[in-house]
Amino acid sequence: MHESSKGGVNHAKLRNWGKRDKVRRAGYGLCMTLRAAFQMDPMESLSIAGDSSFALMLSAQSRGYTIYHYTADALNYADGRVWAKAHPVTMVQRVAGQHFTFGEPVQLDLSDDVDVILMRQDPPFDLGYITATHLLERVMDRTLVVNDPVSVRNAPEKVMVLDYARFMPPTLVTRSLDEARAFLETHGEVVVKPLHGNAGSAVFHIQQGGKNLASLVELFGQVWREPFMVQAFLKEVTGGDKRIVLIDGEVAGAINRIPGKGEIRSNLAAGGHAEATTLTETELEICAAMGPELKKRGLLFVGIDVIGGKWLTEINVTSPTGIVAIDAFNGTDTPGRIWDAILARLDARRA
Repeated sequence: MHESSKGGVNHAKLRNWGKRDKVRRAGYGLCMTLRAAFQMDPMESLSIAGDSSFALMLSAQSRGYTIYHYTADALNYADGRVWAKAHPVTMVQRVAGQHFTFGEPVQLDLSDDVDVILMRQDPPFDLGYITATHLLERVMDRTLVVNDPVSVRNAPEKVMVLDYARFMPPTLVTRSLDEARAFLETHGEVVVKPLHGNAGSAVFHIQQGGKNLASLVELFGQVWREPFMVQAFLKEVTGGDKRIVLIDGEVAGAINRIPGKGEIRSNLAAGGHAEATTLTETELEICAAMGPELKKRGLLFVGIDVIGGKWLTEINVTSPTGIVAIDAFNGTDTPGRIWDAILARLDARRA
C-alpha cells in the first residue's frame, strides 16, 4: 500500500465503490485495485531512462494498480462499445531490454474493465490521432481519460498556444511564401516548423536573406496539407528552453533544456540535455494565466515550453515529457502527484 506522508488509511471513510472498495486518505482516493490502461507507443520502443509514460507505469506498479498496455491502432468500436486488444503489464523495471513483461492479451472493454485511460501515444497529430480521440470520447461517461480527448483534439500544441499570444514571440501561421518572406524581412531571422510536429522534428532556422526559404515552403507544402508556423528567432534559445510541467493546472516542476552542439533545438529527443532551474516571475505569470483553463478542460498533465524566461512557444497536451529529469533534480515524485490528481478526479466523479 502506498501510504501518505500525512498519515495512514482513514477507515471511517470506507465505502462501497461499485465492484471495488475505495479508501479515502488525506483528501484523495486510494484504490488498491485501480485499473489503468496506457494507450501509447510500443513498449519495446521506450527509452526507459527518461520516458514519462514508463515512469507513470513504475509508480502505478508500486501502488499495486493493475496495468494494461495497448497501441492506438488496437482500438475498436461496435454496438456502442469501444474495446482494445490489450496486454496486462507486469514486472516493470528499469532494466533495458527487460523493462516489462506482458501477460496474455485480453479484450479490454474501455467502459467497464478499466478506471482510467492514459492517452500517451506520441504525435504526429494526424487523422489517426484525431480518430482515437473520437473513439475515447465515447467512453468518457464511465471511464476517466487523461488527458481529456475532446480537449486534446481542440488544443493542438502549436494552436492552443495562440490563446496566450501576449506571452508569445512574434508568430505567423501561413501557407504563403510571400507572407513568410515579409515576416522574415520584418524580423531578420526566423524559425519555421510544422504546425503539428513534435520532439523538435523539422524545425528550421532561416537567417537574414532567406536563401532557402522558398525551397523550405515548397517542401512543407508537399509534406503537410496544413499551414506551417513561422516565429521570430529568439537568440536566448542558446541558453535553453524551459519545460514546465503543470498537473491539474498547478506547477509541478521545471527543467531547462540546453541545445546540443551545433543545434538550436533543445528537445531532449533531439540531443539536448537537462539542467536544474527555477521559474521567473513572467513564467509564474504564464502558468497562473493558463492553469485554471487547463484544469477546466481536463488537461491534467501538461508541459509548456518557455524561452528566455518570458516567451511561451508551445503547450504540450498529447504526451508531455520531462518528469523524470524534474524529479532527478528536485527529489520530487511527479508520477505520484499525477496519480493523486487522477484519484482526486475519480473521487469527484463518483461523489
